[in-house]
Amino acid sequence: MYEEFIGTQPVAERQRFDAAALERYLSEHVPDFRGPLTVEQFKGGQSNPTFKLITPTRSYVMRAKPGPAAKLLQSAHAIEREYRVMDALAATDVPVAKMHALCEDESVIGRAFYVMEFVEGRVLWDQSLPGMTPGGRHAIYAEMNRVIAALHNVDYAALGLADFGKPGNYFARQIARWSKQYKASETEHIDAMDQLIEWLPAHIPPDDGATSIVHGDYRLDNLIFHPTEPRILAILDWELSTIGHPLADFSYHLMSWHIRPEGFRGIAGLDLAALGIPSQSEYIAMYGEATGRKTIADVDFYLAYNMFRIAGILQGIMKRVVDGTAASAQAAAAGSRARTMAELGWTYAQRVTHV
Repeated sequence: MYEEFIGTQPVAERQRFDAAALERYLSEHVPDFRGPLTVEQFKGGQSNPTFKLITPTRSYVMRAKPGPAAKLLQSAHAIEREYRVMDALAATDVPVAKMHALCEDESVIGRAFYVMEFVEGRVLWDQSLPGMTPGGRHAIYAEMNRVIAALHNVDYAALGLADFGKPGNYFARQIARWSKQYKASETEHIDAMDQLIEWLPAHIPPDDGATSIVHGDYRLDNLIFHPTEPRILAILDWELSTIGHPLADFSYHLMSWHIRPEGFRGIAGLDLAALGIPSQSEYIAMYGEATGRKTIADVDFYLAYNMFRIAGILQGIMKRVVDGTAASAQAAAAGSRARTMAELGWTYAQRVTHV
């Protein structure tokens, strides 16, 4: 079921670049790099294409902006931000890959890119974790919870990331941003999105002043686990990271409890107790204990907001499909789900009672 996301493939025609030029650059900028270099493309990576760089002694990973023909939305594909936040977090207990080089000079291979270590481990795609024991599943979910709490507890200013985003009014700014980017990538009319664009700004909960690094796409398949232990070795895909409200990030993660397996690989409707997976209330309590947050109110608003946001992201993917610049073969299937997510988001918005 997930084979289309797993492993590597030959580099897609529209993503090809001068591998010899890359090899020369790496020889000059990455300590101990030794060619010859072989390049493969990871099957995943809906937004920024991701490549495996293979040499006789070790492998690396390269994240790049889409090919030169891509029409990039404002603030999208910000690979330099990914590099910066992961490089800073290396000094913390938040697990990230080691950064090797950032190249913003597009004359090298025709686009900006960065290179990081290749972390050997498991990417778990199915959130029901088939084949594991109940205890094993619980350990995986507990580790996910521990790591997102650790991220939100980081003193980002001490890492030199005080200017990585604007604190305050986070939800208002994000709603405005994704409304604008949705309209810029609209390929069909989705009534639920128009309703959310109007409704969300008027129903933002009072700002409690909390700020943290937010990953923006924290979910099971953006994590690399140890090959045999329930331990996260690296968080992947930091493209959407910024300084924002931690509950925006955590509630995005909570969407799994509200999406059925046939939708977006969620766990809604499953017998969580039998599987050993914490209920949403148990998971929230674990996070609260780790972060000192006693309760999370307005969960329905946060879910509506995140479903709106993911619908906007999926619409951007669909626009790249239409333009012929999507980074992976699975992009069309992902982009087609924008309507489903928007309609689900509107359902949760209608549950909110505060004004």
